[in-house]
Amino acid sequence: MKEISVTELKELKDSKADFQLIDVREPAEFEEANLDGILIPLQTLPSQVEKIAKDKQVVVHCRSGKRSANAIAFLEANYGFENLYNLVGGILAWRDEIDPDMDVQ
Repeated sequence: MKEISVTELKELKDSKADFQLIDVREPAEFEEANLDGILIPLQTLPSQVEKIAKDKQVVVHCRSGKRSANAIAFLEANYGFENLYNLVGGILAWRDEIDPDMDVQ
């Protein structure tokens, strides 16, 4: 599974790179704090798979990296995605390394 660090994600965001950011957490978690990605909760992936780009880099994240890893494994196995990157440490790592003021529990 391909991975990306929060530092690398910040570089992508800062450079205005053409990529897609998918958040697989639940709506309440997304409302609490988010990275301006598209919310597709893990349980709804099969019904929303058409929203995920196949023609550019897609970074998938959750709170700590476990749900996003599960999402990527599912999408690669069932839909043939090859452009997905798991955000190592998830939004917790983003808070710890990039934005310490972010209110994530």
